[in-house]
Amino acid sequence: MSSKIPQHFIDDLLARADIVELVDSRVKLRKTGKNYSACCPFHDEKTPSFTVSPDKQFYYCFGCGANGNAIGFLMEYDRLPFPEAVEKLAATRGLEVPREQLAPGQEKRQRESQSLYQLTEKAAEFYRAQLRSHPAAGNAVAYLRNRGLSGEIARDFDIGLAPPGWDNLLNALADTSEKADQLEQAGLAIRRQDSDGSTKSGGRHHYDRFRNRIIFPIRDQRGRTIAFGGRVLGDEKPKYLNSPETPIFHKSRELYGLWEARQANRNLERLIVVEGYMDVVALAQFDIRCAVATLGTACGEDHIQLAFRHTSELLFCFDGDRAGRAAARRALESALPNMQDGRSLRFLLLPEGEDPDTLVRQLGGERFQQLIEEQSLPLEDFLFDLLSEDINLQTMDGRARLSKLAAPLLDLLPAGVYRQLMLQQLASRTGLDKDTLQEVIRAEKARTAAQVQRPQSQPTVANPAAKPHSDFSEELQHRTPPEPWPREGAPYPEPLPPLADNPRRSGQYRLPPERMLVALILHHPELAAQIEDLQHFRATGNPDLVLFAQLVELFKSRPQLNFRQLIGHWRAHHGAESSDILAKLAISPLVSGVRHLAQGDSNLEYDPQAEFSDCLRHLQKSDDKQRKRDLLAQLKGATPLSQEEQLALLANWRRKDN
Repeated sequence: MSSKIPQHFIDDLLARADIVELVDSRVKLRKTGKNYSACCPFHDEKTPSFTVSPDKQFYYCFGCGANGNAIGFLMEYDRLPFPEAVEKLAATRGLEVPREQLAPGQEKRQRESQSLYQLTEKAAEFYRAQLRSHPAAGNAVAYLRNRGLSGEIARDFDIGLAPPGWDNLLNALADTSEKADQLEQAGLAIRRQDSDGSTKSGGRHHYDRFRNRIIFPIRDQRGRTIAFGGRVLGDEKPKYLNSPETPIFHKSRELYGLWEARQANRNLERLIVVEGYMDVVALAQFDIRCAVATLGTACGEDHIQLAFRHTSELLFCFDGDRAGRAAARRALESALPNMQDGRSLRFLLLPEGEDPDTLVRQLGGERFQQLIEEQSLPLEDFLFDLLSEDINLQTMDGRARLSKLAAPLLDLLPAGVYRQLMLQQLASRTGLDKDTLQEVIRAEKARTAAQVQRPQSQPTVANPAAKPHSDFSEELQHRTPPEPWPREGAPYPEPLPPLADNPRRSGQYRLPPERMLVALILHHPELAAQIEDLQHFRATGNPDLVLFAQLVELFKSRPQLNFRQLIGHWRAHHGAESSDILAKLAISPLVSGVRHLAQGDSNLEYDPQAEFSDCLRHLQKSDDKQRKRDLLAQLKGATPLSQEEQLALLANWRRKDN
């Protein structure tokens, strides 16, 4: 069982290690002055640009920029995770790696995770063995051969077979009810339900999740088996079945085939993102060993960040049908906030009815690679072509529509050279200069905020006494300042008068307190640390406060999350509509003012902490009033109040509003 390695040991180990000796054991070094040099082991070159400094105990490549210490070299050259690299380096010095004591809760979770890793590895071994020896293996082997797969590729991807039957894996690995429960926790078994829908506890009341399917083990970045995908041999439904989420498997954070791609390529020049397991394996069969697939979910921002940690170029290769185009659009939106300078994104939509698996078997690996190089589109071309569908760019109206569609997407790009180049691309396609496009972006933000905040129509309420629940799609209670470019003939909305009880907000616009909390937490996530009781907000049933609680919980668990990462995370876990709602609320006039204040604009009067505290006080005041109304209703009711309830009523009635 692994635990944290003390930092003092790592420092001492690096002080004892000799990086020249370590590198020279794997790459022949030649002394050049004070340092040593060689051709870089991390990229192809003919002239040595890889330098090792014995004084600094550091390596650096002037060609590709690879650099690090002895541990970093082992991680890159031997493809080892950090703990294993430390273990290996310590072994060369004859040292035993110490471990820090974990808290009881952490130690328990780590033990449980370790047992699940061991169980999924045993399951992978079982499935591999079935593909070799089970009586039904003939059909599976024939299926794989008909798909053009060799035994070598099946071995490299650990492909196996879940034979027909309800309890093959259970019989092999779970001879007790406790082990059956553990298989269920690992996502490999399902508990049977009675006819009334209830499930029995105790005893082995389970059946195998995967039955009569080709099995594709899913491995994490350390090569550990964490889950499985299964494909039927015939035309049954569902065609693909994936493991559910477990303590060791989160599909939004993993890419199938990434481990195998890293093992096959010391330097990953690009990753090809496809849709299915067979696409990854089929491309590998034709020596294209850089393909990965999402695991039954849309490509989210976590997937993009994971992929970009291993390469600087991603190529999305999807079917050309409507679903494939929608998947490409979602991938594009998730990737935009992560397009830092030096990163590349390309798209290849295949002919309708084709996928990478079928097409590479028709064309062969070399021609498929040629297809990628010649027909894949860079991000800018794909984005503008996608948005320009059904738009006539020869007309002024068409160019205006393109600018308004593209501007919000380009605003997702991080600041840098790439963002400026994309704005130049849009300028060349629309004939607008960059300054005008920046105005379009600002105008679109204001227009979107106004659409969220301006009432469209009065809702019809069946019961006038009942207050409808609020959500981000309904109208805000107050109107906003006029749009920079109002529609022709549309009247300017008049601002509401300032609130009488708070003169420092004179001339400014307020959201309802529930939404103000959400808006403030979006741009000031550090405020989340002040909230302790999240259940109080969830229990209200108010969608705004429930959303606020979700955001607080997320920011507490990931305090370094920035707004673009938040939108990507929210899109992956809550859908595009929900993330769009957050984005619209975040650009309301008030929050824009708060953001400027954080940047040091002393002309603005907003104080985020004061606003935050004021909203909480307002909600507490509303809660107190509601309690008074409830107690008063009880007092007026036919049922007499108990002495305790009478005392509570008296205490609430005497409480002063804050």
